[in-house]
Amino acid sequence: MRKRRPRLVTPATEATTARSAGKTVDPSRFGPAVALSCRECGERYDLGPRYVCEQCFGPLEIAYEFTGVTRESIASGPRSLWRYKDLLPVPADVAEQANLAPGFTKLVPARNLARELGLRSLYVKDDSGNPTHSFKDRVVAVAFAAGRELGFTTFACASTGNLANAVAAAAARAGVRSCVFIPYDLEQGKTVTTAVYGGTLVAVEGNYDDVNRLCSEVAGEEPWGFVNVNLRPYYAEGSKTLGYEIAEQLGWRLPEQVVIPVASGSLLTKVDKAFRELIKLGLVEDTPYRIFGAQATGCAPVANAFKAGHDVVQPVRPQTIAKSLAIGNPADGPYALDVARRTGGAIEDVSDPEIVEGIKLLARTEGIFAETAGGVTVATLRKLLASGQLDPDAETVVLNTGDGLKTLDAVAPTSGPTATIRPSLSAFREAGLA
Repeated sequence: MRKRRPRLVTPATEATTARSAGKTVDPSRFGPAVALSCRECGERYDLGPRYVCEQCFGPLEIAYEFTGVTRESIASGPRSLWRYKDLLPVPADVAEQANLAPGFTKLVPARNLARELGLRSLYVKDDSGNPTHSFKDRVVAVAFAAGRELGFTTFACASTGNLANAVAAAAARAGVRSCVFIPYDLEQGKTVTTAVYGGTLVAVEGNYDDVNRLCSEVAGEEPWGFVNVNLRPYYAEGSKTLGYEIAEQLGWRLPEQVVIPVASGSLLTKVDKAFRELIKLGLVEDTPYRIFGAQATGCAPVANAFKAGHDVVQPVRPQTIAKSLAIGNPADGPYALDVARRTGGAIEDVSDPEIVEGIKLLARTEGIFAETAGGVTVATLRKLLASGQLDPDAETVVLNTGDGLKTLDAVAPTSGPTATIRPSLSAFREAGLA
C-alpha cells in the first residue's frame, strides 16, 4: 500500500488514547485477535480501547493469529454472525451473551433485475433483515462484545441514523446505557426508531462531520465506549461478516464482482479483507474478484478522488437524500481507493433522481424495498454497466444495507395509489383497472 499523509490527531484523540493505555485487558478473551496494528506504519499495540497510532497518527486495526478455522467449524455455529466468531475479536462465549445476534441475512438471486439490466448472474445481499434493519447491527454487535470485555457500561456513537438505531437497540438488549449523537435534520423514521429504545438521543445542529468531531471531543472526556471512535478497530471488523456470508452462501466461492455503498469506506475495505482472509485460510479458492464502490453525487469525495486519479480524498459538504452515506470526510476513503484500484474495480456516483429510480427498480423487480443507500448501489450498478466498467457476464453481488421504511420521504412524492375510486364495481370498471 502506498504511503499517504495521515490525518492530524486532535487533542481529544490524544486524551482518549492516553487514558485508554491504562486499561487492563485480558488478551485471551479476544479470540484470535493478538494486537492492534497501524495501517500506515505497522506499529503494534496491546489490545485495548484505542484507535490511533501514537507514532504517525494512522488508524489502527486488529491483527490476528487464526487457528483451527474450517468450513465445518463455521457451519456448526449459529445462524448469525457468531458462526464466524473464530475470525473476530470477540470472546468464545459471545453467542451465549445477551445480544441481538444479527447476520446470516439472505443472499437473494435477483433474476428479474438481472434480466432487465442485461446481467447473466446477479445477487442482492439483503441486510435489511437484521434486527434494526441495517448492516450496522453487525458492527455494533462486535463493538459491544469487545467493549464489554474492556469494562464499558455506557456505549455511544456518532451516526447518520442506522448506527444510532443499532447502538440504542443493542444497549437495550444488553441492559446498559446508550448515548447516541445524530444530525438534527435526520430522517424522521431513523430518529423515531432510535428514540423508541429509551436511550439518550442527542440531535446536533450540524451535519455528520460536525457530529463526529463533537463525539471525538466527548470521547476524550467521558469513560464511554464510542463504537466508531475508541472502539472503532473492533467495530469495523463486524463488516467482514458480510464478506464471509456472501462466500459461504455462494457455496464457498468468491463472486467475480461486488458493488458496495461507500460512506466512511470501511464496509468496502472490510469485505475485501474478509475475502483475503478466506483465501489465506484455504476456505475458498483464490479467484479474481473486482470491488466497486457507490456514492451519491451530492456526497462523493471518494468517487471524485478515484476519477481524478488522486490518492488523497478531498472533504466535501454533503447535500443528498442518501443521508446514511452523507459523510463528507470519510475516514477510510483512501483505503477504499486502494481496494478498488488493486482489484480492478471503480468508484462511481449517482444523482438523487437516479437514487430514487434505483430504489423503485429494485422494489419493482425483486420485491426488496431498499433505503436510499440501496438505491445508490442499484443505480451505480446500472451506471457501471452502461459505461462498460462492469462485466455483464460476470457473477455479481450488490449490497442492500438498509430498509426503505426508514427513508420513506425519498420515494413518497412519486409513489401513491394508481387510482382513487368510489366503492362500487362500476367505478372499478370505469377506471380501467381490470
